[in-house]
Amino acid sequence: MSNTNQNNANRNLSQPQDGREQIDAAAASMNSFPAGFQAIATAYSDYAKKSFEDTRSFVEQLSGVKSVDKAIEVQAEFAKTAFETFMAESQKIGALYRDLATESFKPFGGFLAKMTPTNR
Repeated sequence: MSNTNQNNANRNLSQPQDGREQIDAAAASMNSFPAGFQAIATAYSDYAKKSFEDTRSFVEQLSGVKSVDKAIEVQAEFAKTAFETFMAESQKIGALYRDLATESFKPFGGFLAKMTPTNR
C-alpha cells in the first residue's frame, strides 16, 4: 500500500472518532445551558423586584414632600441610587453571560486545539 493510500486510510479511521468527540462536546455544552440560563433569569428577576420596590419607595417619599426643593432632593437621590443599582446589576448579569459562554465552549477546547493549524 502506498503512503498516500495509507494516509487516507488512517484519516478515514480517525473521522468517526472526531465525530464522536464533536457529539460528546456538544452534549457537554448543552448540559451547562440550563443552570446558566436559570442563574441569568434569577438575576433579572431579582433586579426587577428590587427596581420595583425602590420605585415604590420613591413614589411614597415623593408624595409626602411639602416643598419643591425637597422633591428635587428626593428625585436626585432616587436617580443616583437607581443608576448605581443598574450599573451593579448590569455588571453582575454580564458576568453571568460571560460564565455561561465560557462553560458552554469549554468542552470544545480540545477539539478546536486539534483543528487549529500549527505550522505557519
